[in-house]
Amino acid sequence: MTRPRVVVTGIGGLCCLGRNVDEIWQSMQAGRCGIGPLTIPDKDDLKTEIAGEIKELPPHEFDRRKLTSTGRIGLLAALAAAEALQQAGLSVEDRPPMRIGAVTGVGVYGGDAVEAAYRAIFLNHKKRTDIFTVPKAMPSTAAVHTSMIHGLTGPVFGVTSACSSSNHAFLSALDLLRAGRADAIVAGGSDAPLSYGVVKAWESMRILAKTGCRPFSADREGLVLGDGAGALVLETLESAQKRGAPILAELLGAGMSADASDIVAPTLEGPVTAIRECLADSGLDISDIDYINAHGTATLGNDRTETSAIREVFGKHADGISVSSTKSMHAHCLGASGALEAIACINAIRDGVIPPTVNYTEPDPECDLDITPNEARKRDVSVAVSNSFAFGGANAVVAFRAYDQA
Repeated sequence: MTRPRVVVTGIGGLCCLGRNVDEIWQSMQAGRCGIGPLTIPDKDDLKTEIAGEIKELPPHEFDRRKLTSTGRIGLLAALAAAEALQQAGLSVEDRPPMRIGAVTGVGVYGGDAVEAAYRAIFLNHKKRTDIFTVPKAMPSTAAVHTSMIHGLTGPVFGVTSACSSSNHAFLSALDLLRAGRADAIVAGGSDAPLSYGVVKAWESMRILAKTGCRPFSADREGLVLGDGAGALVLETLESAQKRGAPILAELLGAGMSADASDIVAPTLEGPVTAIRECLADSGLDISDIDYINAHGTATLGNDRTETSAIREVFGKHADGISVSSTKSMHAHCLGASGALEAIACINAIRDGVIPPTVNYTEPDPECDLDITPNEARKRDVSVAVSNSFAFGGANAVVAFRAYDQA
């Protein structure tokens, strides 16, 4: 039986590069880095001084009663979903006959809610925490609050696989649509790790950069944390055509694998398997790929391993593929990173522009790909692949293609 084709009919997002997709994409094309001084409370007790912070949220008219149980990751997810749903043209009147769900990845948890609870108990000596601490903190809060705020009654659940959460959400949505369990899914990721306790914990791992995010550059010193959210409205082609929806791109396929090795050190075999599984699921040849949005965290081991994995899969063709890490601009937004990188992939296809890897200063012989250093580049892009390789070796790769009615 022929599998249903799955298309993108709406995109939404916000991060340190902008409060909506247009602002984010304009920043990416300009090579603007949104990373700046960290401004959270008690920052003076942290060694980390930089982050990709969202300084101002876009306006909204969400139900205030529903917001009382919503933490930052839930609010960011709902804001990204609102933009995506609006572009997709899914109005309240359209929804009752359609089965629309939400699958949202979260890499950590609602750190702001947990931290507020600790402060209430241990610093302010209160007898109890906020009654909504658990709903604000649970990893599924982004998906369920997206559902509640936007009235989505189809399949709704959260996905959590650290840095691969968004791509696993896309993969889950793809499977749901192919299986006929929904007509459309709002899929993506949201994370808000910029609270004192979460940043302090990341500092203990000694992988946070002090001066900036420089993926694939020989002088890279680690990743930079950021908060953000991204959402795609994924829809069966039949559903999109039936209601005359805009079709922005096609989600061709996805692949996943596990390293089953080390909690933080990546293997070569895991990423290679995930990329190959994605190509096979998408029906793509290695020569079809024009652009890869790399996982590109700017850690020493990850960037070298990812380079080796790309060369292992694509062989000589790797030299002709444009690669970049947009984390150099929007920071590592953990569970939301894959969703923001999907925005980069879809717009690269639509506008024929490869977003750059900024802050690149010195070539690393072990990272010898065309990583689009510092400036965006014009190039026709038919197929774009996005890599996500997470702690624990949870790998997920997705492929987008320019929509072709044929």
